[in-house]
Amino acid sequence: MYAAVGPITVHFPERVETNAELKAAFPHWDMDLIYEKTGIGSRHIAAKNECSSDLAYAAAQKLFREHDIDPASIDFVLLCTQTPDYPLPTTACLLQSRLGLRTNVGALDFNLGCSGFVYGLSLADGLIRAGSAKRVLLLTAETYSKYIHPEDRSLRTIFGDAAAATLVEAAERPTLTAFQFGTDGSGADTLLVARGGARPVEDAIKPRHRHRWGSDLYMDGPSLINFTVAAVPQLIENILTAAELGDKDIDLYLFHQATLKMLQQLRERMSFSEDRMPLALEHCGNTVSSTIPILIEQLRREKHLTIGMRSMLVGFGVGWSWAGCIWQESWKKA
Repeated sequence: MYAAVGPITVHFPERVETNAELKAAFPHWDMDLIYEKTGIGSRHIAAKNECSSDLAYAAAQKLFREHDIDPASIDFVLLCTQTPDYPLPTTACLLQSRLGLRTNVGALDFNLGCSGFVYGLSLADGLIRAGSAKRVLLLTAETYSKYIHPEDRSLRTIFGDAAAATLVEAAERPTLTAFQFGTDGSGADTLLVARGGARPVEDAIKPRHRHRWGSDLYMDGPSLINFTVAAVPQLIENILTAAELGDKDIDLYLFHQATLKMLQQLRERMSFSEDRMPLALEHCGNTVSSTIPILIEQLRREKHLTIGMRSMLVGFGVGWSWAGCIWQESWKKA
């Protein structure tokens, strides 16, 4: 058996933070310039007592309800998050109980961020091909806002909180192929949270450059852009080679939605037209591991994805970590 991407549902926290609100709170912030660079006009922000498991739970419940999926049919839960509820226990285990899933299911957290959705698809694909599962519930959930200081202009204007639930199920023919991965841990100092783990803060990885803001989250945007513009074109070439395809065979390039500036640089570098590399970040921001499923859900809802269309999925960022694959749409809403 092979794996196919079934229905996807998205859940955002209720609170919406707009650029206008930030401008009112911080009149010295040039929100017009920030919008021009990020392409982000608003973000959803989790409440103080609202965590990744809450967002993932809501997304999964929506998936079950809207697509008439029996929770008892789920064989495995994969949760990608870099903001788990606790260092332990595993958040996926908490979700198994809260969702009322069988106790003979697998449940696994994995911490990858921006490349996480593609990694999750590869894990689900492997479980199904191995015969270990027929239906995998792939959850992505992030609450980066909890790492960001309110006065941090560089991060607060970019990251939003969200979760997505994706059903990956057995199919008769392959729809996910040519997975390719990349890792360069030397870039760990460009996007990190040094607190909260077992390593003492005084012995932790140091930010690559001066840590200008009070956030626990540190990001070196220019270094991340340089890494991305260098790594992603080679990744695309590797995927096409592995799939024995050419650029003309790809209908859409569905990239991690980092910022408009970064995506524009990639688009120019690869000479992609705007219609082949769609965006979905203006009203939700960079939601880390959830950006690609949010993009797919939007394209499906707007009927820009039809059965048989071939897309390339590409994730990249924190780690440094990058991953991509070829995906052929096969799901039709009942």
